[in-house]
Amino acid sequence: MVKQIPFVADSPEKKVIRSKDFNLLFRKDDGLTLTWGERFEDDPQWCPFGPILLDIEISTICTGGCKFCYKSNTASGKNMTAETYRQILDKMPPTVTQVALGIGSIDANPDLPAILQITRDKGIVPNITINGHSMTPDRYDLLANLCGAVAVSHYDDRTCAEAVRNLRDRGLKQVNMHKLLSEETFASCMDICANYHEYWSNVHAVVFLLAKPKGRAKGRFRPVSQEKFNMLVELCLSNNVPLGFDSCSCPMLFTAVKGKPEAKKIAMLAEPCESFGLFSGYISVDGIYFPCSFAEGEGDWQEGIDVVNCNSFLEDVWYSEKVERWRAVSLNATRRCDCEMSGKCRVCPIFDLSPCYRRDR
Repeated sequence: MVKQIPFVADSPEKKVIRSKDFNLLFRKDDGLTLTWGERFEDDPQWCPFGPILLDIEISTICTGGCKFCYKSNTASGKNMTAETYRQILDKMPPTVTQVALGIGSIDANPDLPAILQITRDKGIVPNITINGHSMTPDRYDLLANLCGAVAVSHYDDRTCAEAVRNLRDRGLKQVNMHKLLSEETFASCMDICANYHEYWSNVHAVVFLLAKPKGRAKGRFRPVSQEKFNMLVELCLSNNVPLGFDSCSCPMLFTAVKGKPEAKKIAMLAEPCESFGLFSGYISVDGIYFPCSFAEGEGDWQEGIDVVNCNSFLEDVWYSEKVERWRAVSLNATRRCDCEMSGKCRVCPIFDLSPCYRRDR
């Protein structure tokens, strides 16, 4: 049953959603997001009114050819037009607060400036991840003026540092570093954290993304062990490094901080897998919905759901039989785990990424 939002207030400063069982406050200048239920202490497991976050792929064109690219993008990909992008946002409920734009090469989609402006005009904050290549003063200006946050993927120190510096010099506060976390990149991850205050102190946060066995990364990059994950977290906490993780890493993060003074705060701030009809969704360059970008083409998600041509996003997607079924799978995934965090934790229902889950189940 599709639920209607009793109260929505949207201003240039914030977005507020109020209902009996789900409430949200989103602050647009820094991305602060608070959700609660009937009481402020309640922690909602999903948003019944639609996604809060969207990941929209606006280009699959990339000349990098990186061996860990889970999308396996090439120079002969596709672009989403600004008009298609506008149609997608027009279908969205007013719950959406932020859009993460998926792009390979920054110069791949000529409609990027229009797409960023459309997002802002809708009262939604756009964010983007770049690789640091092919950047120009005009492109830095564009991102700094219209994005709420920019993540620079770390491939090498020089390219990453230059991109971070140029964005920070233009006044953008939330410039993060994205770093692939795997057995193969572990030493580099540790090095970044060990040298953070000397070399990376202008990075807002170092965000680690757990390697998934997909695309060109499959068979080449392995998810890091829990032991090494613990070492990385311990280094960051002891070295006062501002860090973040993708939601796929949450089960390992909860394990790493058990018994530490920071455990309660991290458990409150961290959101495990928010995909599969919970708080977010991914829309491909063809305008097709999947629970997340990693789910595309996997198992039951060989085919997604057409957003551009749907009549109602809530009825045809968010409350579709398929999404409802996978929402239940995600919410129940850790029910049988023998762990103090099982009520908060959610594991990936598609990829086997969590060693604690394999042990507890």
